[in-house]
Amino acid sequence: MTETDMINTLDKPSRSSLDRVVSSHALGLEPRADGANQGSPEIVIEPRSGWIAIDWREMYTQRELLFFLVWRDIQVRYKQTVLGSAWAVIQPLMLMLIFSFLGRFARIEHGSAPFSLFVFAGLIPWTLFSQGFPQAALSLVNQQNMLSKVYFPRLFVPVACACVFLVDLLYSLVIYGFLLLAYGYTPAWTVIFVPFLVVLTLIATLSLGITLAALTVFYRDFRHLVPFMVQILMYVIPVFYPAWLIPEKYHSVLALNPMFGIVTAYRSAILGYPWDFQCLLISSVSAVLTFVFAIFYFRRTERAFADFA
Repeated sequence: MTETDMINTLDKPSRSSLDRVVSSHALGLEPRADGANQGSPEIVIEPRSGWIAIDWREMYTQRELLFFLVWRDIQVRYKQTVLGSAWAVIQPLMLMLIFSFLGRFARIEHGSAPFSLFVFAGLIPWTLFSQGFPQAALSLVNQQNMLSKVYFPRLFVPVACACVFLVDLLYSLVIYGFLLLAYGYTPAWTVIFVPFLVVLTLIATLSLGITLAALTVFYRDFRHLVPFMVQILMYVIPVFYPAWLIPEKYHSVLALNPMFGIVTAYRSAILGYPWDFQCLLISSVSAVLTFVFAIFYFRRTERAFADFA
């Protein structure tokens, strides 16, 4: 009797069990016997535990989706507004005027550059961070319906929400160029490093935004904590005051906040202030390490987003 005849003579339950065993070997899985019925092996598909590697190839192949999400958020942000994208110009100008007014009464020492230029140089990275960080942190909660409808790289959601504010940063740079012309102030040659600082600013924004985006899905208390964090960081980061007002012995600790060294570096690159390379190095390393942790932590918790959304 051939092998085919032997299989055909098996009853239906036996053939079903044999098919499951063959399928398990074809998939490279070990069948696990059920305690209640050890004669009928079953294939149990379980989720992977622990840290999961980032699928960079998948993200690259779906990069057009990221561009679409960014463009969608840009359109939605200024939809049905009277001034439209002019809000990206008004906000930093109003902050500059307020801080310049307060700076006159406080008599803050700001070096050789006019105080308005000094303040606006700090507002350039702060505009991206203060708006991109909370939007990225709350992105999954605000768009939770997307998490359970269709599969796509979930990391695109907070990244897209933060990248939208690169447009505001570009507006701020253009405004700052006109301010430099109005004051007759020639920027330092180190202004060529501004694009590098913009990348660092985006990394620092995403490092906190992605981490809190994952945490907010499980712990909704962070929805109330994020705006409070932005308010506190505005005073910890030297946005409207120079870093040298803080005793130098505290700089290394404060530089663990990525934006501390980055904001100071903007003023050095554009206005020619002395560089604090130690703070910039600490802040850069802190931003990169936090960003790496953020994307891996996001990847690890991503599998449970649909259950909690």
